[in-house]
Amino acid sequence: MKVFDLYNNEDHDTLMKNIKLTIEKKIELEALHDASRDGRVRDRIKAVLLRSEGWSIGMIAQALRLHETTIVRHIDDFISKDKLAPENGGSQPYLNQTQTDDVVAHIIQNTYRYSYEISEYIWKTHEIRFSISGLNKWLHQHDFSYKYPKGVPHKFDEEKQANFIEEYTALKAQAVDEPIFFIDAMHPTQATKVSCGWRTKIKTLKISN
Repeated sequence: MKVFDLYNNEDHDTLMKNIKLTIEKKIELEALHDASRDGRVRDRIKAVLLRSEGWSIGMIAQALRLHETTIVRHIDDFISKDKLAPENGGSQPYLNQTQTDDVVAHIIQNTYRYSYEISEYIWKTHEIRFSISGLNKWLHQHDFSYKYPKGVPHKFDEEKQANFIEEYTALKAQAVDEPIFFIDAMHPTQATKVSCGWRTKIKTLKISN
C-alpha cells in the first residue's frame, strides 16, 4: 500500500481529478471573479480556472502563493460541492420578503441566460452577494428553472389556423389523384434562434418564429 506524501506535487497531480469546464461556465466564473470583493473567493476561482487549463497543483500554488494542500482542498471543494466560498465567509445571503418579491418580479420580466447576471442584479440592487450554487438553489426554491422558450408560428391566429385546416381537408377530398404543394415563406436559417435561460415554471415564454 502506497502512502502519499501531502507535500509531493507528483502525488497531488496523480490523485486530483482534472476539471473540464464548458465555455459558459468559464465565462460565469470569470465574471464572478471580477465581481467578488473577497480575495479568498477569487483565489478559489483562479485555482479552478487554472486547473481546467492544465496547470499542475504545484504551478497553481506557486502562482497564487498558497500551499499545495490548500489548492487541493479548493479544487476538491469545487468538484465535490461546487463550493467557492470559505467556511468562515460570513453569514449566508438572505433576502427579506420585499426583496424576494422584487427579484422574482424582475426575473419574470427579464430573462437571464447566466446565474451570475442575476447575482449581479441582486448585489447592485440589494447589496447581498449569492454564490452561484446558492443562487441556483434559491431559484429552484422560487419555481424557476433553466429551460428553452416555446416556439410558436409568427403572427399565430388560432381562428385562421382552424379555417385553414377546414379548407385543406376539403381540398384533399377534391384533389384525390393530384399532388398538393406547399411553399415555405421563411428559409430555415432565417428563423428565430432561441436560447435557454432562467424562467418561472408557472409561466411559459412564447417566441415567434
